[in-house]
Amino acid sequence: MLRAHSPMIQYGRQDISKADIDAVVEVLRSDYLTQGPIVPRFEEVVSQYCVARYAIAVNSSTSALHISCLALGLGPGDWLWTSPNTFVASANCALYCGAKVDFVDIDPLTYNMSVERLKEKLIQAEREGCLPKILIPVHFAGQPCDMPAIHALSQKYGFKIIEDASHAIGASYVASETSPAITTNGGAATRQSTQIKIGSCIHSDITVFSFHPVKIITAGEGGMAITNDRRLSDRLRRLRSHGITSDVELMHSRPNDEIWHYQQIELGFNYRMTDILAALGLSQMQRLDKFVSRRHEIAKVYDATLRALPITTPYQAPDNHSSYHLYPIRINENYSGKTQRQIYEAFFRNKIVPNIHYIPVPRQPYFEKLGFEAGDFPEAERFHREMLSLPVYPALSRSSQEHVLQVLATELRTFE
Repeated sequence: MLRAHSPMIQYGRQDISKADIDAVVEVLRSDYLTQGPIVPRFEEVVSQYCVARYAIAVNSSTSALHISCLALGLGPGDWLWTSPNTFVASANCALYCGAKVDFVDIDPLTYNMSVERLKEKLIQAEREGCLPKILIPVHFAGQPCDMPAIHALSQKYGFKIIEDASHAIGASYVASETSPAITTNGGAATRQSTQIKIGSCIHSDITVFSFHPVKIITAGEGGMAITNDRRLSDRLRRLRSHGITSDVELMHSRPNDEIWHYQQIELGFNYRMTDILAALGLSQMQRLDKFVSRRHEIAKVYDATLRALPITTPYQAPDNHSSYHLYPIRINENYSGKTQRQIYEAFFRNKIVPNIHYIPVPRQPYFEKLGFEAGDFPEAERFHREMLSLPVYPALSRSSQEHVLQVLATELRTFE
């Protein structure tokens, strides 16, 4: 008789309900599988949730990053800076546009882009005449970056900001009294101290979300660009669909006896999201806050139990509300007596799949060919050598989480 295998405990996974399935089936039975009414409805719900004016759904977060760079005019000769502690897409989007890319090392406490390193790099770049045109701060693990400080630097040095919030839908931070708050109906801005949702674009030009299956909500795949700028919104919509417009004010004049329903006025891409994906994303949005709340419950259990172990748990800024896309721990051999690899392999032996977020982008072979070397971004490289992402997702059972904690405690020779 074959013995059933125990399922592996993944670091992240989707949570699909009957309502999600019904929403997708309804689209499959409708007249529109793509370019129908569900994508605009999904966009509207996300923009309202974020308290922003415009949302443009696309087939991936990578696509959203690409067309966001193009909409902001990035091209050959320009520089884009981002965090080395991210997925390669945050940097590749610059190369797609023919621009050059560089990185700003991370803060050792938050693992986000260091504002101090950014200040230093901007001062040097101004002297050398190579300031960035675009900066992409990444809200790693769902922890918001220091956006007010980054925005203040953008005002001084003249760069545009794209927030890579692939980890951070549902997250928020406290804005200072000098930060403008955008009303839900697009009305006049006010100045007040308030909790600002990631995606509001109060401190950026564009924010990008991901709907990959391991993210906070999923559309199967897909992404979205959020902005408060009507001009950017219009261009993002054209770029996601071949550079085509049906706006008569933008179309070139043609003979009156010829029928022109649309015109391609610039080079764009087929980056559209289907109504099938949008239906799943729209349904998932109804549970977004519950998903984030559940992730916080899991994180609290980790925090309480791991406090007694010789590892470093993730810092949470007191004024931030993380979406807890990831729960990264750090394993320092001098402190814990175990290496990252030893714990990593112990997890796999016990049917647990952790992950490493991330191999620093500049250490990838492709980027090393561009001239980056080991040691260029020491904090990000140190973090890569020490971190493991523990399982955290809404459907993670208490018994599975206890199994994760037991394996850690056993390997670190800590017993109750």
